[in-house]
Amino acid sequence: MILTEVFGSNVFNDKLMRERLPKPVYKALRQTIEKDLPLRPDVAEVVANAMKDWALEKGATHYTHWFQPLTGFTAEKHDSFICPTTDGGTLMEFSGKQLIQGEPDASSFPSGGLRSTFEARGYTAWDCTSPAILKTDVAGNVTLTIPTAFYSYYGEALDKKTPLLRSMKAVSKQALRVLRALGNTTSTKITSTVGPEQEYFLVDKKFYLERIDLMLAGRTIFGAPAPKGQELEDQYFGAIKDRISAYMHDLNTELWKMGITSKTQHNEVAPAQFEMAPIFATTNIATDHNQLVMETMQKVALRHDLVCLLHEKPYAGINGSGKHNNWSLSTDDGINLLEPGHTPSENVQFLLVLSALIKAVDTHADIIRATCAHAGNDHRLGANEAPPAIISIFMGDELTEILEKLAKGQKVSTKNAQFVQVGVDTLPAIPQDNTDRNRTSPFAFTGNKFEFRMVGSSQSIAGPNVALNTVAAEAFDEIATRLEKAKNKNAEAAAIIKETYQKHNRVIFNGNNYAADWPKEAARRGLPNVTNAVDALKAFISDKSLKLFEKYGVITHKEMHSRYDIYIDTYAKQINIEARTAIDMVTRQFLPAATEYATFLAESIASFKDVSVSAPVQEGLLKKVSGLLASAYKNLGKLETATAKAQGIADTVKKAEAYRDQVVTAMKILRTDIDALEEIVPKDMWPVPTYADLLFKL
Repeated sequence: MILTEVFGSNVFNDKLMRERLPKPVYKALRQTIEKDLPLRPDVAEVVANAMKDWALEKGATHYTHWFQPLTGFTAEKHDSFICPTTDGGTLMEFSGKQLIQGEPDASSFPSGGLRSTFEARGYTAWDCTSPAILKTDVAGNVTLTIPTAFYSYYGEALDKKTPLLRSMKAVSKQALRVLRALGNTTSTKITSTVGPEQEYFLVDKKFYLERIDLMLAGRTIFGAPAPKGQELEDQYFGAIKDRISAYMHDLNTELWKMGITSKTQHNEVAPAQFEMAPIFATTNIATDHNQLVMETMQKVALRHDLVCLLHEKPYAGINGSGKHNNWSLSTDDGINLLEPGHTPSENVQFLLVLSALIKAVDTHADIIRATCAHAGNDHRLGANEAPPAIISIFMGDELTEILEKLAKGQKVSTKNAQFVQVGVDTLPAIPQDNTDRNRTSPFAFTGNKFEFRMVGSSQSIAGPNVALNTVAAEAFDEIATRLEKAKNKNAEAAAIIKETYQKHNRVIFNGNNYAADWPKEAARRGLPNVTNAVDALKAFISDKSLKLFEKYGVITHKEMHSRYDIYIDTYAKQINIEARTAIDMVTRQFLPAATEYATFLAESIASFKDVSVSAPVQEGLLKKVSGLLASAYKNLGKLETATAKAQGIADTVKKAEAYRDQVVTAMKILRTDIDALEEIVPKDMWPVPTYADLLFKL
C-alpha cells in the first residue's frame, strides 16, 4: 500500500473538482464554499454529473444523502443511479436537484414535538463545504455518500449539522469584527477547527455475544473486577498486539480512503482500550469525519472477530473513554487566533481572544456542561480518567501570571523578555509552549488550542462545538462593540483584558481537578457542579440559553425545547433498557447459576454427613451464597418495582428523574450482590464471560 495513493482516493475533493469541472463552474462552487454564497442550480447540475461519472468509474451503484439526526447516530437512504428508458433500457442518472435535496421521512426520527407522526415530510440539503465520499462495505458495494443537513417542512433543524453550520457562521462574523477593529484588513473569514481524539475499547466477538448487557446497553451492567486492572500502568503506550495492529491497519486504510487523517494510534490506559487521533479540520468536516470514524471502527472490528465498544464506561473500576475535542479558530489567510505570537500586535489579538473565551466559558459553563450530558457520560465524569462535572479552565502558570499582573496594572514579563508596562503596545511576547498539559482539566489551553476533555466517546461532537462557537461569538460581539467605539484601541484592549480577568478569573484553575478538595474550592468560587445529566440538560432551556442561541441565529426557542425533550427522553429510555437488561440477566442467568451452585453445595454437605464427616467449607460457602441469593432476589424485586413505577410516569422530566434517583440506585445495589456471587460461584458455572475474559483475551 502506498499511502499517498490511498489517501483521499474515495473523496470527491478539490483536486478532483478542478480536474473534472469546467473552470467557471469550479470557480462558482468555490465561491459558494468559501464565501457562503447561494449555490446556483446550473452549477449544481454540472457538479452532479461530474460526481456521478466519478462514482460510477469507482464502482458505485447507489447514492445517499448522509445526515445526522438527533439520535446521535447517522442516517442514510440509498437510491440507485439507474433510471429506466421507454425502450426497456436503462440510464445512469443523477441530477443537480437530486444532489442538492433529498426527502427522507421526518416523522420517523426524533423531533421533540416539532413533527407529528402523520407529518412525514422532511428534507436533506447538500452541505457542499464537506466533500462527498465513497463508502465501501465488506462485500465490495460502493455508495456515493453526500453530507447533508436535515430539516423539516417548515425549515426547523432536525439534525446536529444545521445548528453547527449556523454557529460557525456566527463565530466567524463576530470574531472578524474584533480583527477588523484591531486593524486586520486581509482576513475575510474565520473558521472554527477541531481535532477530536477518539478513545474506544475492543473485545473478542465471541465474549461480546455472550453478554447481553454489552449487546443491548453497550456496557457491562454486572461484573466483578479482574485480579488485575490497570494498576501496573503497563497498557498505556505499550507494545500493540499483532491482532490489534492488524485491526488498526485495516481501520487506517478505510479512513485514509475517505480522506480522514488518522494520524495517531496507541494503547490507552485501561486494558483493551485504545485511541485514534486525526489532524485538525474545519468543525463541520471534523464532525462528519468523527461520525465516520466511529462507524468504521465498529465495521472493521467485526472483520477481525472483534467488537468496538464506544460507551463511555463499558467496564466498572477502570478508565472509561472520552473524546478530547481540540478546538481553535483560524482565519482564511492562515492565522490561528489562539497562537500566542511573537509581536506586540499579535499579542494584543491573542490576549483579547483569550479573554473572550475566559468570559464565554465562565458565563456559560452550564451550557457547555449540558452538551456532554447523557446517561453514558454520567458513569465517566468525575472518575479517575475524566474531569469532574465542574467546568474550569487550565491556563498554566505563566499565562495566568501575565493575566493577573495585567489585571492589577503591574509590570509583566515572560521568560527571556524585558519587563513592560501594562496598556501600551509593548506587551510581552508569549511563547507557544507556555503551559504544561493538565489532563485533569475539562477545558485546557494547550499552546494554540483549547482541549475540551468532557465530551463522551460515543457522542457526536456537533453539540459541544455548537456551544463553543456560540458562546465565543457572544464574547467577541461584546469586545468588538467596545473596540469599534473606542478612540484609543490599545487602551480599550488593555481595559478589556484587565476587566475580563478581574470578573471571570474564578473559572481558571491550574491544579488537580481530581483532588478531593477541588469541589469545595469550586463551590467557594461559585462554579456550578452539576453531577448528573438530567439536571445538566436543564441549562439548555434557561432564559439565558434561549436568548443566546436565538440572538445569533443558531437554534430557535422551538428547536432548543425540542432538543431538550429528546435528550431527556433518550436518557430515560437508555436507563430503562439497562434496567430491563439487568432484570433479564439476574432472573434468567445469575440466580439460576447461583442456585445451581447452592444445590451442589447442599448435596455435597449431605454426602459428607452420610459418611459422618463434617463439611465446614461447604457449609460456609452455602451460607454466603444463600445470603447473597436472598439479598439479590429481594433487590431484584425492588428494581422491578422502581422500573415499573418510572415507566408509568407520564411527565418526561419526572420520568427521567425517577430513573436517575430510583432505578439507577436499585441497579447499583443489585449489582453489589451479583458481583459478590460471581466471586464465589465456580467459573464453569458462571453464565457470562468475566472481566478477565473481556479485558485480557484479545
